Amino acid sequence: MGNYAYFCSCMMRKVLSVLCLWALPACVSVAQGVVNPEDREVDMDHPTFVPTVRMGEVDYGGEQIPYVETNRVYVFPEPEFRSAKERKAYTKLVYNVKKVLPIAKECNRIIVETYEYLETLPDKRAKDAHMRLVEADIKERYTPRMKKLTYAQGKLLIKLIYRECNSSSYQLIQAFLGPVKAGFYQAFAWVFGASLRKDYDAAGEDRLTEQVVLQVEAGQL
Repeated sequence: MGNYAYFCSCMMRKVLSVLCLWALPACVSVAQGVVNPEDREVDMDHPTFVPTVRMGEVDYGGEQIPYVETNRVYVFPEPEFRSAKERKAYTKLVYNVKKVLPIAKECNRIIVETYEYLETLPDKRAKDAHMRLVEADIKERYTPRMKKLTYAQGKLLIKLIYRECNSSSYQLIQAFLGPVKAGFYQAFAWVFGASLRKDYDAAGEDRLTEQVVLQVEAGQL
């Protein structure tokens, strides 16, 4: 239990300290009045994401035609379980996806915002100074959040970050903080049986996870 708790709090803190970099004023606004995903009760009978319905009009031959756009609906074969253990594993996968997918999407949004902000700074010195300040701030804010994730949820989050950002956690750390720190964090994760280099194979190894993610995103689970 000691190693597990240490892994969750340290490894995921270090990963997210890089993946969740953004301007300090944004940190304050996000923290106010928002319930973090890891603090929410997961209701297995209701969707995590609310189905989206958009209404508008399109010009067709000079005439305005109204339209309604909704989420995609995904239909997959009903999962077949050879044992109670397999059924339990699937239920746990759905639970974990609903728990950490919002965090992965949060990381993606923050990375984009951070990159855009860094582009406004005048030189490398200013960018490095900003990154040091923000990294320290994010570590302080995310340490208690990441302690609430289980080992399985931490490993799943690494994969879902790859899915959302189209880059492994290792590549993202390398891009923001350089190869030395990326290598250090990878070695730290490897000690606990994880890897920041993990990719996401939606058509292969992670096919079942991808089906669950698509249905959760569409508000079907």
